[in-house]
Amino acid sequence: MATDQEKTRMCLKQLLEKPGNGNCADCGAAEPEWASYTLGVFVCHSCSGLHRNIAQISKVKSVLLDPWSSSEVEFMDSAGNDAAKAKYVQIVPAFYYQPTHRDCTLLRDQWIRAKYERKEFLCVEKQEPYSAGYREGFLWKRGRDNGQYLNRKFILSEREGVLKYFNKHDAREPKAIMRINTVNATFQPAKIGTAHGLQITYLKENSTRNIFVYHEDGKEMVDWFNAIRAARFNYLQVAFPGTPKSDLLPKLTRNYIKEGYMEKTGPKHTEGFKKRWFSMDDRRLMYFKDPMDAYARGEVFIGSKENYYTVLPGLPPNIQGYAWPFGITIVTPDRKFPVTCETEGEQKDWMAAFQAVINRPMLPQEYAVEAYFKHKP
Repeated sequence: MATDQEKTRMCLKQLLEKPGNGNCADCGAAEPEWASYTLGVFVCHSCSGLHRNIAQISKVKSVLLDPWSSSEVEFMDSAGNDAAKAKYVQIVPAFYYQPTHRDCTLLRDQWIRAKYERKEFLCVEKQEPYSAGYREGFLWKRGRDNGQYLNRKFILSEREGVLKYFNKHDAREPKAIMRINTVNATFQPAKIGTAHGLQITYLKENSTRNIFVYHEDGKEMVDWFNAIRAARFNYLQVAFPGTPKSDLLPKLTRNYIKEGYMEKTGPKHTEGFKKRWFSMDDRRLMYFKDPMDAYARGEVFIGSKENYYTVLPGLPPNIQGYAWPFGITIVTPDRKFPVTCETEGEQKDWMAAFQAVINRPMLPQEYAVEAYFKHKP
């Protein structure tokens, strides 16, 4: 005969098969095996660890390994992921970033805290920090030349369509003005070396400029991120009236398609190959001497196959001077860009990243970007 705990476990497994319970309530990962028996949600192992940060609200157990009381199981049966979503996620702004299991710990942690601890999505007043259209505060910004982080005042103005920062607290003129129409923000904890590290990019004279910032308070950092998304959403709605929200939302912020080291040579293919950090940002392939450089050493536009862009494994004949054995040749209508990877796995990953971009038809506004690259000195 089955013991009480075996019966309990069978009941919990059946609950996991109910609609909504088959994915983590917080990040959407498949087949969650943990649960908050105080909130009534099933979560993945990773998010269960983040629930421990709000132990005064959420108590977690393993569905398969921990003992459960019959009253706890009854509560899970009466609650569940769909019921919790209806309770805690009632008013989420369209621009607000809802993280997935692929996102960094900070985004997932603050999403969990915003839902259950701060109850931000039950009351629009609690969304003021990122919904107001104006935000002002101080962030630690990495110096362009010396790599030292200094406290800088930042202002985000939806009305002006700009994000700007000031080198001195009492300065009247900003050190930099970033137009919202070119701004992107992406969390880069591994690259920046802090869990709260945010990389902000913008175009300066049509070249990409990077700045790296962080704040000790995780909520502050995620509020800045969502405020930038809100300003971008406002800009895109004005710039492209009548466009469905579903088409605009993927354009608010973006992660890099791929980043990592490859070796490259010069335009004549006679120079020795040098190791460079590459970032694939939509259709811009940029390379840097160091991952934290403010400006790229060079940028290559990657168009579509219809416009005669291709990517090939291997290198053109007679090329010498490379150390890494796994070559790739990016072919544009004007020239060939040979690069090399350290491993075959990296070569395959880069090839797949380039191919995905090349397979995508170009948008009308991307032709203007391509034209700029062709006439770039």
